[in-house]
Amino acid sequence: MDEARAREVLAAVRPGSRAELLALGENAVFAVDGLVVKVGRRDIELLARAERELAVAHWLASSGVPAVRAAEPEPRWVDGHPVTFWHRLPEPARPAEPRDVAELLRLVHALAPPSFALPPRELLGGVERWLRLAGDAIDPADAAYLRERRDGFATAAAAALTPYLPPGPIHGDALPRNVHIGPDGPVLVDLETFSADLREHDLVVMALSRDRYGLAPEAYDAFTSTYGWDVREWSGCTVLRGARETASCAWVAQHAPTNAAALTEFRRRVSSLREEDPEVRWYPF
Repeated sequence: MDEARAREVLAAVRPGSRAELLALGENAVFAVDGLVVKVGRRDIELLARAERELAVAHWLASSGVPAVRAAEPEPRWVDGHPVTFWHRLPEPARPAEPRDVAELLRLVHALAPPSFALPPRELLGGVERWLRLAGDAIDPADAAYLRERRDGFATAAAAALTPYLPPGPIHGDALPRNVHIGPDGPVLVDLETFSADLREHDLVVMALSRDRYGLAPEAYDAFTSTYGWDVREWSGCTVLRGARETASCAWVAQHAPTNAAALTEFRRRVSSLREEDPEVRWYPF
């Protein structure tokens, strides 16, 4: 989905409004009339995800977890696109840091499951869709390699991971970009990947940031100190890290048909995986 299509959908629900594009990724995110509006891709499967994200927002609010609040209780379905409305947060007091992520994860990981069902963290579930969207823009051999790698890590994760932490609710994409620092402290945003699974999923994200994306070691140390444990000490860390690398590589691929920078980054990532080089720097996209 490109910006033009997202604006067409937005115009159908907020005609005449001036909208500022805040982000364009899995969703198009706009600031409109004091609200934030998320326009999802045209996919019936994403409607259920939008419904669950709104349910998560209500649950977190009732549990006292600082998180973005929904402005409407149900998603709208607009020409095949799920559209959700959110209260806009104030301007950030400062950039979020890894220690802020850890502070919120401690709260989330202390929660009992909600009254509604959370799915398992299907970390590799989007790989096929992202590769399909990439189409002919990427080398078919690279797509085949990522499918094979996906299947291998899916089998490994299902077979023999013994968690160190008790499984339960997780955020699923616990990065500083998904934390907003408001006047009262850190607030969790982007709730669509909430799941019920190994808590280690949330911690591997920051470990990979340290190893692949240039996160400073002292910032990572602040994260583990605030949370109280370093997931790299866990025997299953390599499996979850490898699965997340596979998913992250395929995620970039979906943008390759329309974005030359995405294609360059995809090629960098898949090459480093093929060469089994864990030190090649990846760049956020």
